[in-house]
Amino acid sequence: MPPDRTEPEQTTLDVHTAIYLGREKKMATKLAALIVLAAFLGGPPACEGDIICFNGWLRLPIQDPRLCPPGSRSRINGRTRALVPVPRPSGLGLGLGYYNNRSSRTSYCPRAEGIVRDAVSKAVAAQPGIGAGLIRLFFHDCFVRGCDASVLLTTTNSNNRDTEREGNPNKNSLRGLEVIDAAKAKIEAACPGRVSCADIVAFAARDASSILSNRRINIRMSGGRYDGRESFANETDQLPGPFSGATVLLDNFKAKGLTSEEMVTLSGAHTIGRARCAFFSSRFSEMDPAFAAKLKAQCNDDDTKVDQEHVTPEVLDKHYYQDVIDGKALFTSDAVLNSAETIKQVTENANKAGAWERKFERAMENLGKIGIKTKADKGAEIRKVCWKVNN
Repeated sequence: MPPDRTEPEQTTLDVHTAIYLGREKKMATKLAALIVLAAFLGGPPACEGDIICFNGWLRLPIQDPRLCPPGSRSRINGRTRALVPVPRPSGLGLGLGYYNNRSSRTSYCPRAEGIVRDAVSKAVAAQPGIGAGLIRLFFHDCFVRGCDASVLLTTTNSNNRDTEREGNPNKNSLRGLEVIDAAKAKIEAACPGRVSCADIVAFAARDASSILSNRRINIRMSGGRYDGRESFANETDQLPGPFSGATVLLDNFKAKGLTSEEMVTLSGAHTIGRARCAFFSSRFSEMDPAFAAKLKAQCNDDDTKVDQEHVTPEVLDKHYYQDVIDGKALFTSDAVLNSAETIKQVTENANKAGAWERKFERAMENLGKIGIKTKADKGAEIRKVCWKVNN
């Protein structure tokens, strides 16, 4: 789902995961092994088919399925991270209008949601791309450690400075952080110590979705999340990336208790935002020829950014799904939705008026229930400043 991506930086991994390819074709095997070793040194691999990648964030020109056997998963610091399905997120402890309860001395803050809405409205009016960034920020927060605002931290309880913001999918690409900080500052002035940064991120994504869809999307976003106190860059390998294949995408979402339909639905957020040419230029031959030629003309270099959807690039709508059908999707992770497992959902979203908008509302609500922390949880708090833990 993440728009406006940046190219991952290199990180060092455990090289003891070198792959034995057999004795046949010795020279080709040795060359392939060297490429694999370089891939391991360059970033954590989560493999599918003929792709070696940082869970979908890096593609190398390797065409040998023996390098990535079925069931391969990323190795971080020498340990394998398996993507295991979990129960549906329950959202236990959350509630609509959470800050409007007069009887609660610890959470009553009736202006909270209005302050967030005002901050988002002003930011998106000045720069629509910020809205796409706020939706992406919510996704990247909830997919790692649950919806606990860990994505915002630069200083943690363990004094770790290599936080999620430094992870390959996030570094130099997160947008809307200043909107969250501005809303938090105003809320703290009105109701100190009552409203979590995690809820502000969730409310901001809700409001951005409403504004960018011209009010066609109205998410019933509950409140009551508490903020976490830890954040680690290496845990961002859980985020699906532009080179993720269908199996990896489905596994990623199942590991969060979300369905294949919700994966397809949330991918529709790629109808807004901008993308770097580096993440789709290898796919030109797989796209609609006329569309590919247009993109080639725009892509002066890998760092050039283009609109992720070319018809209504600043409107959160269902045009993305028609692009998937027509061979005009940018990323591998978009194009694979044309597969047998997901094409029925894609077609319905493209053709049935209002279908995708209602699905998106429900999927965002469920996304906001992943791994939430409440007052009773160890390591949970209401931060005074969103980018650092309380003293």
